Amino acid sequence: MAATAASAVGEALGAATDALAAAGVDSPRLDAEILLAEASGRDRAALAADPDAAVDPAAGREFGAMVRRRLRREPVAYILGRKGFRRIELRVDPRVLIPRPETELLVEVAVELAPATVLDVGTGSGAVALAIADETGARVTATDTSAPALDVARANAQALGIADRVEFFAGTLQGGRYDLIVANLPYVSEREWASLAPEIRDHEPRPALVSGATGLEAFEELLTALSPAGVEAGAAALEVGAGQAGGVSGLVEAAGFGRVERRRDLAGIERVVVGRR
Repeated sequence: MAATAASAVGEALGAATDALAAAGVDSPRLDAEILLAEASGRDRAALAADPDAAVDPAAGREFGAMVRRRLRREPVAYILGRKGFRRIELRVDPRVLIPRPETELLVEVAVELAPATVLDVGTGSGAVALAIADETGARVTATDTSAPALDVARANAQALGIADRVEFFAGTLQGGRYDLIVANLPYVSEREWASLAPEIRDHEPRPALVSGATGLEAFEELLTALSPAGVEAGAAALEVGAGQAGGVSGLVEAAGFGRVERRRDLAGIERVVVGRR
């Protein structure tokens, strides 16, 4: 399966694609192309244009090692060590969730509202906080209960050159007055955990995914803790799981955000609940 000194690009991709498909990977050809491009230092277009080109032995060994990791259903982003999000690129590893396209909706809300101050709760890799700082110029306060996740987020802020616009704190809430609170909280219920894809269940950090028996616990805890923690906010935007928008909307309204709306992701799922005072 792995590329060898005699392998051509097309042969290496074909063998890897077959192996990944047999392992149940959803996008075997795409993943094989991404991994070979990384190993060889050539982009996917160049590989497609010359399938008879030889694969360098060193690149072949690296490609083989990457494919073996993917066969164990390790996510491509962890294998590469990076993931694009909006217009920034983030370093990611198993200490943090891999940023998803639907989470970009939180950034879209921030761009629309143009806040001067933002609180990002559960920042993880820093994806939302750093994208908001990058696109709006807002001053962002980002929190996480995971010290390893904060290490990743701080490193991303430094690498992107915007560490001076984002402050990171351990914990859930940082008291103060904010124009906007954003949060991608754990929203998977205990009963859903076993049914998740192996890429998620076996590799991503469980505490960042599972909220409790109902999946709504983290939302309840956050919204009821705002006032006791000395947090004031003009608006809140929360990413939710499929089927949770109704329940979370009620919680947001009960927390004093009278104008509530729901935003759908590209799959048509109500993915973000927005509340404004």
